[in-house]
Amino acid sequence: MHQPLTPAVLADLRRPRKYPAVSVLLPTHRREPDNAQDAVRLRNLLEEAKEAVHDDPEVSRADRIDVIGQLDQALGEVDLVHAEDGLAIFAAPGEHQVWSLGRSVPARVLLAQTFLTRNLVAAHAANQPYWVLALDSEIATLWSGGRQHMPEAADEGPFPVRRPEVDFDPERQEQIGDTPSTFSDEETRRFLREVTEAAGTVLAADPRPLYVVGETEALSALDDAGPVVREAVARIAQGGLAQGPGRALGDAVRTADRERDERQLTDVLTDLDRARSRKAFAGGVDEVWSSVSEGRASLVAIEDGYRVTVRDNGEHLVPASSDERGARDDIVDEIAEQALDSGARVHFVPDGSLTGSGNIAAVLRY
Repeated sequence: MHQPLTPAVLADLRRPRKYPAVSVLLPTHRREPDNAQDAVRLRNLLEEAKEAVHDDPEVSRADRIDVIGQLDQALGEVDLVHAEDGLAIFAAPGEHQVWSLGRSVPARVLLAQTFLTRNLVAAHAANQPYWVLALDSEIATLWSGGRQHMPEAADEGPFPVRRPEVDFDPERQEQIGDTPSTFSDEETRRFLREVTEAAGTVLAADPRPLYVVGETEALSALDDAGPVVREAVARIAQGGLAQGPGRALGDAVRTADRERDERQLTDVLTDLDRARSRKAFAGGVDEVWSSVSEGRASLVAIEDGYRVTVRDNGEHLVPASSDERGARDDIVDEIAEQALDSGARVHFVPDGSLTGSGNIAAVLRY
């Protein structure tokens, strides 16, 4: 699913549940022949999860029946035909959720009092989500997009915003000749102020880069209505897209989004170089993990495809194989989640950007 991972959604995912909160993670594949065995692997993992629930003496009979039923329902909602790189299934008494991830995850079954969210958080950060506000003279819509998927309509909260129907008075027009411009009459100005307020509400709850798409006249009028266009990452003068489709909006913002990525990469590398010169730099998974754990990192940069399995030897993280006792095969996602929790910025950058820094680096606060 591509429900936006807003701060409110994340907070709900991470709140304690009645035991057992079951997390099932599966690496999936987008194409044949790699995806041929995904369905079998998923069923095997779910059977493993059910057995763990069934055999746990801390789980009551009622909760056991409930959670196993939730896992069965979740299986029915999984769409492996349109799989991405990872799948997360969460189930607890009375609820279940299915998340498709644009980032690979380790196969895992975990019973706890909270869901295992770090892979979801890291995938969301790597996706670099953005908002697209598209409008014409009648309607404004908001779309949730990102690096891994085309914009999808966000039909929640204040959007879509529709312009009220206007009574047409031909007699008045004949008498005084007041045929208003499409975007200059008072009703439209009121509509655009409402759009500005609605966008501000969404951005306050889930801050992301914003692209605004519409005809030149619409963008100019919206600019007069409030700060939305002035503060947007880019404005794209292209009409006819307020109703989508998402693919067309994705095409419309692609160049601007690529330019934003390039600017962001330049800024991140510049920040890392400056940190290196003032001895406020950490490089490599062990150093970055240490700085993040202590809350010292203000910026963490991670190469898109970087994965490493480690174990903690008591003093440092050292390379390990997945079958070693204490192995942590999603330590990179742990770092991303903990960095975000401590208020650091997390940026995923193209592979090869941090080769001289161990594929992961951080700017330290002190």
